[in-house]
Amino acid sequence: MDEARLGLPGGIRACLFDLDGVLTETAKLHAEAWKRMFDDFLSSRARASGQSFVPFDAVGEYDQYVDGKPRADGIRSFLGSRGIELAEGSEGDPAAAETVQGLGTRKNGIFLSLLRERGVEAYPGSLRYVRAVKSAGLRTAVVSSSTNCREALEAADIADLFDARIDGIVARERRLPGKPAPDTYVAAARALGVEPARAAVFEDALAGVAAGRAGKFGFVVGVDRMGQARELRAHGADIVVNDLAELLEAK
Repeated sequence: MDEARLGLPGGIRACLFDLDGVLTETAKLHAEAWKRMFDDFLSSRARASGQSFVPFDAVGEYDQYVDGKPRADGIRSFLGSRGIELAEGSEGDPAAAETVQGLGTRKNGIFLSLLRERGVEAYPGSLRYVRAVKSAGLRTAVVSSSTNCREALEAADIADLFDARIDGIVARERRLPGKPAPDTYVAAARALGVEPARAAVFEDALAGVAAGRAGKFGFVVGVDRMGQARELRAHGADIVVNDLAELLEAK
């Protein structure tokens, strides 16, 4: 097996891919949904308190506090950065509830609406790379914090390219900590029957790259869609590319 033509070190037997921003363009929809939800919440809170409204930064704050994490973890992380504490609430809280779970419901509703309106497509370079990985005989999995992973894969018509899926629903059922903890990636490696050292992780989120490094995976590829190559390397990426197809062209 010639892993080198895939841009991978020898001995890699499985490839574990994040979804949003690595395989599909849904990261843009998620960022927009987070901004709409947080800005609505923050503006209402500012009006009620008489304080100034400071909008959510869909680049800096999204990358630092939200991207790649389970929904509730991202909400707690961002609100904590603003000194805001909310009750946890219960799973299934309505969108109007000012709880962590309620804000999560609100964000998810916005995302699903955007998904229906705009659809989703796989990045051409990612599609080309995953097909090359499959042709080389390596096993594949999707590892996503999203509870909408299956819908996004089916909407992009790429579900059949993956041997396993560890997403937000699976993580909740198994009580797996989300990224930057490595547990979801470790679960994917196990599902494919390989040790982490024999698997490569492909991530665009800082939390996801950190998870790959913490899990002692054989190779961690950072995918730079947002101009954060330096940060991806600092969080543990072995290599950073702008598009997965670049790995096929590496010498």
